[in-house]
Amino acid sequence: MAIDLKAIEQLATDQSSLKAAAGLAKPGKWSGVGMSRDGALVWGECSGSGANPYRVMADLRNLGNKCTCPSRKFPCKHVLGLLWLHAEAIVPFAPADTPEWVSDWLGRRRTSASAPKTASSDAPVEAKDVRAAQVAEPEVPEDPKAAARREAAAAKRSEDTERAILDALDALEQWVGDQLRLGLAAFIDDATARCRRIAARLVDGKAAVLAGRIDELPGRLLALPTGDRPRGAVVELGKLVLLARAFRAAPRDAEIRRAVATSESRETVLANPDTSRVNACWEVLAEQAQTRRDGLVSQTTWLLNLGEAGPRFATLLDYFPASAGRRGSVFTPGERFRGELAFYPSQQPLRALLVERDTAEEAAAPDWSTPAWPTTEAAVVDALNRPLIAEPWTLEVPVLLPAGRIALDDTGQAWWRAADGAAILPVAGDAEGLLRGTDLMQTAALWSGNRLAILAAQTRWGRIGCHG
Repeated sequence: MAIDLKAIEQLATDQSSLKAAAGLAKPGKWSGVGMSRDGALVWGECSGSGANPYRVMADLRNLGNKCTCPSRKFPCKHVLGLLWLHAEAIVPFAPADTPEWVSDWLGRRRTSASAPKTASSDAPVEAKDVRAAQVAEPEVPEDPKAAARREAAAAKRSEDTERAILDALDALEQWVGDQLRLGLAAFIDDATARCRRIAARLVDGKAAVLAGRIDELPGRLLALPTGDRPRGAVVELGKLVLLARAFRAAPRDAEIRRAVATSESRETVLANPDTSRVNACWEVLAEQAQTRRDGLVSQTTWLLNLGEAGPRFATLLDYFPASAGRRGSVFTPGERFRGELAFYPSQQPLRALLVERDTAEEAAAPDWSTPAWPTTEAAVVDALNRPLIAEPWTLEVPVLLPAGRIALDDTGQAWWRAADGAAILPVAGDAEGLLRGTDLMQTAALWSGNRLAILAAQTRWGRIGCHG
């Protein structure tokens, strides 16, 4: 079914959307582009500012569309970009089976099907011109003096930012000392208010990432059994001091700066020659969404590389405003896909960006008759402690545990015990359902230093998911 640029122009809400769509109508921005066999549906995945690409789909019969981005414009620039790709045949839309995520949207949409309004159906508020959107902005010759002034200003801002962060970290260390001097019992009872005050100081000092971590500290303490909270408070406060001193020793270290102030942009990571890229078959272990006190929702996707001899994890991290409502995910726990990940440079690369995803292999059903996860040859104690020794301020590390079982003790506390008796570890939460008492062939979990948070487990009968 045909669509032309005139129809896209009418569908766009304004000229800026058209202009943005023209910028997205480039092959390098898209992966997994396809079309239904009758030509009615088109879809694709477009890289954005976050770790995960946006899933974009459109019905050419009535121009209904959907995108997983948080834009408040309908249609968004990604939908317009996808339609632009199809209208101009910029990339081939190969006929294929409709992906499940497109079928899900189509099924829900049919219950209240109605053709979307085009911008032309409302009173015109702004002239739109698809040809003007295609015109590249002329490059203005740069004034050498202006460039020098801009570089000097950027260097001054960088120096001021670093000074502000160091001052904020001084205040943090003094605050930690005050909490220990005044007593852990009083700190635990008043943790929310006290953490809020120092977090606000860190925000003013441009240490926003560290501020967010301290904002969540009371929640992590309250999740512990009452008797474990004093020890948990000491560990958490000690990690903050270690991180502050690590930043002071190496303020330009990208990894430490990522934990304190800010992360590199997607473009910076992809352009960095030190970025490690891994093209492999991945399994989605779990997804976690958490609403933070700063009004953002953090969406974390845990992945396991199925192609390596030993366990290799990856995490995709996205943020979006809670006011934007629930955002659809591009993953389902348990699904497998082949794709390329770009890891943020680090001593122990874990956080990554999804560069490209091959949807053609997703239809292949996993074979649960044999364990498909990598084998774990390292001793459990080494797997738990090695990452924390390298980066002692880390909150939690992913581990792949060997065969074992989860059971409750007399007090109702859940414990994971290795089948060979080599390790016994406390489990966070109740470990309900099939997880408890079942022989677990392998278990993927997050280790915080004193608790295991189970992500997923393999049994002889199949997979048990614990999140998402």
